[in-house]
Amino acid sequence: MNKEITFLFSGLIFHEGFDKKTIQIFSEEFGKVILESDIIPFDFTNYYEKEMGKNLLRKWILFDKNINQETIVDIKNKTIKIEMEFTTQERRLINIDPGYVTQSKVVLPTTKDCAHRIYLHNNIFAEITLIFYKGNWQPLKWTYMDYRTETALTFFRKCREYILTGKTGEVGSKQ
Repeated sequence: MNKEITFLFSGLIFHEGFDKKTIQIFSEEFGKVILESDIIPFDFTNYYEKEMGKNLLRKWILFDKNINQETIVDIKNKTIKIEMEFTTQERRLINIDPGYVTQSKVVLPTTKDCAHRIYLHNNIFAEITLIFYKGNWQPLKWTYMDYRTETALTFFRKCREYILTGKTGEVGSKQ
């Protein structure tokens, strides 16, 4: 079993207002939200447009919960069920992407297989999305465009600072 400090986070793609409703449900299920990123327009792809519509927003949240990495499969499946609760007329109102962050990596579970993803179990695969290298978070060849933004990188710097210090204040040195 991996003893590395591992915190649960979630990326949300949503229409205005649905992030608050989802965060309330998340807090009941996964614990207190201790960090939230700024909200940015989700205009990196039109992948979700047919299902969710236009003018989507993106943000990330961090939970005050050190998790076992192997539980990410169960968490991903729970978030799929939460998404279904926010579905009307076969249209999702929110997309929930849970993941975990350690001091050295950001990992996303997914239901979609690809060459760079590793199968975990129960139809869930995982990919390393960002690595901490030479004092900063570095995207990889396959890292989604929104995870490359300064908003995302700032959020994950704050997450790493929390892992290292237990504090949610301003990001300090790039250790």
